[in-house]
Amino acid sequence: MDAGPAVRWLQLAASRGGPEELPLLVAQAAPTIGATQLVIYLADYTQARLVPMLGSGLVRDELSIETTLAGRAFTSLDVQRATDDPDRIWVPLLVGCERIGVLEVVSTAAGEQALEGTARELAVSVAQVLVNRRPYGDVVERLRRRLPMQVAAEIVWGLLPPLTFATDDTMITAILEPCYDVGGDIFDYALNGDVLSVGLFDTCGHGIKASSLASLVVSSYRNARRCGLDLVATASSIDRWVRSEHPGYFATALLAELDRVTGRLRMINAGHPGALLLRDGKAIRELPGPTALPLGLGHLSARRPQVHEEDLHPGDRVLAYTDGITDARGTGGQRFGVDRLVDFVNRALNDRLPTPETMRRLVRAVVAYQDGELDDDATAIFLEWRPPRSPLALLHDLPATGP
Repeated sequence: MDAGPAVRWLQLAASRGGPEELPLLVAQAAPTIGATQLVIYLADYTQARLVPMLGSGLVRDELSIETTLAGRAFTSLDVQRATDDPDRIWVPLLVGCERIGVLEVVSTAAGEQALEGTARELAVSVAQVLVNRRPYGDVVERLRRRLPMQVAAEIVWGLLPPLTFATDDTMITAILEPCYDVGGDIFDYALNGDVLSVGLFDTCGHGIKASSLASLVVSSYRNARRCGLDLVATASSIDRWVRSEHPGYFATALLAELDRVTGRLRMINAGHPGALLLRDGKAIRELPGPTALPLGLGHLSARRPQVHEEDLHPGDRVLAYTDGITDARGTGGQRFGVDRLVDFVNRALNDRLPTPETMRRLVRAVVAYQDGELDDDATAIFLEWRPPRSPLALLHDLPATGP
């Protein structure tokens, strides 16, 4: 069974229409792979529900990610089928390692291994077309939103890179909550040659003021990086822009560069919580705390930002987070805290969950701990270094047909 004709037809046809026409185009490709129906489901912003993207004549309900086979396909990155519904399979929609939803395939050949491989190949093409056509309309954004998004959140989400990115030897995945009213948390990353640059920022305040400052911070970070500045000069440049445009305000930050050949990690911690170093399935220690003042307050000290260097071992992970994670308070007033964070991550690693799923469950645990209402943004980034000599897979069960 060959997905080639369906993939080629979809790639050519999609370029002639808007994103709202994609469900119908995908459905029309069904007969070419021996299916009767193909239905796209998109993960909502909270990654709690899968929302159907329907063409004319089809009816589908939203599905829970936690309790359905479709959700299991999303979380495990494996094709799922039910014994009581042998004509239906669920295939994860991936762009690289970025999870965006699932594809429902209805076929009398659903139990055949050949269809599974064909469906995976077609799902890759569907995901790529979705991402490529998404900017030309609002249908994808509207479907993914279960609540109205505030302007402050619109600013931040419009600036974020994909939540997950991976190469053969490195992986970075992040999560940001709340989704509809975020304020000052923001992150960015870029791979240039052998160096993966990562920035995690937590600006003071809430609402538009905080998101405007976040926009300036991440834009000045990108500008410094693209100008070829080193870590110290980058931190100093962001500091000057914050002080110039938002006097009296500041942002804590974690700026890092990972050499993916040697594993050398270089970091500046500007008033931010210390990142956690994880090795062999457990958190072994906290990396050094602040080595510089928060960005925007650098004029208060004559000392230049200090760079901490750490030589990672193959398979090491670094978890960076904002204080919205650890400062989250339960109904009894007790903080979520670093110990609870470490315990959660250790259990997730021992369960060998895909890293994006670990991050999704982490933020869901923090939200549940605060009874569904966060007092502050909760953002975390997981960075993994797995050079070729490491025997462990970069991402559990990543389909071989993925790009």
